[in-house]
Amino acid sequence: MLELRHLKTLHALRETDSLVEAAERLHLTQSALSHQFKELEERLGLQLFVRKTRPVRFTSAGLRLLQLADSLLPQLRSAERDLARLAGGTAGRLHMAIECHSCFQWLMPTIDQFRDAWPEVELDLASGFSFAPLPALARGDLDLVVTSDPIELAGIAYVPLFTYEALLAVANQHPLATRPYVRAEDLASETLITYPIERDRLDIFTRFLEPEDVEPAQVRTSELTVMMMQLVASGRGVCSLPNWALHEYSARGYVTAKRLGEKGLFATLYAGIRADMLDSPFMRDFLLTAKDTSFATLEGVSAAPKSSR
Repeated sequence: MLELRHLKTLHALRETDSLVEAAERLHLTQSALSHQFKELEERLGLQLFVRKTRPVRFTSAGLRLLQLADSLLPQLRSAERDLARLAGGTAGRLHMAIECHSCFQWLMPTIDQFRDAWPEVELDLASGFSFAPLPALARGDLDLVVTSDPIELAGIAYVPLFTYEALLAVANQHPLATRPYVRAEDLASETLITYPIERDRLDIFTRFLEPEDVEPAQVRTSELTVMMMQLVASGRGVCSLPNWALHEYSARGYVTAKRLGEKGLFATLYAGIRADMLDSPFMRDFLLTAKDTSFATLEGVSAAPKSSR
């Protein structure tokens, strides 16, 4: 009567707080997900959650099944890892680099969990800010690169991790703070604060300002997100960050977050992997762990398209 897929769908609904996003994460249509819930409720003779509530309100029956999911799903993942070890592929190398200053927030818990699960795998992490990591991946010097700027390279596959929205942080007293959204021309008189990387790797330039032929009045850089936020809060500039990186500062009222353009500026974060490693058990597990951790810890991210590039 009760199947693992039911527990996974309930778990996804609680994590996303939305039928639409839960369906995206599970790679189902919303109608298929709704049908699955309806079918289960008819089997049990019990309602699992109250429709059209936000946040989703679970019934006593739904909460009991979520308790079971919290107990069983981690055990299932652990068993799958053990089986992968039995099938071989327990040892190996996972050398990675990131092209994202704000990715440490979810990547470090992922790495900690992965180390515990795969102690035989040699794990190493490097910052991709001082060298070109994607060519190093193609040469075999690296095994995985976290990037939002995939480049077509022979033998390299890109697995989407999640989609996010880039937002603009402005001081609470800034005139732009009251606007419904920010236009490219609004930044022509602003100091734009960025991480110290090439502008052709920054979406704020390549996808927002340059298409409108707009140049900010000044550009200054900072290595640290918290320093960028201090500069913004004190009125010394504006900066664009992923919604998850900006959320903790805007939620506390430290700065104001604004949408870039009327429809928003969205991007996808990818794991670039050598194609011959895609089927490695520990690589598959790392990608699953990364997705689970990001969805559980980051505000405002959503499931990315399933197909790899």
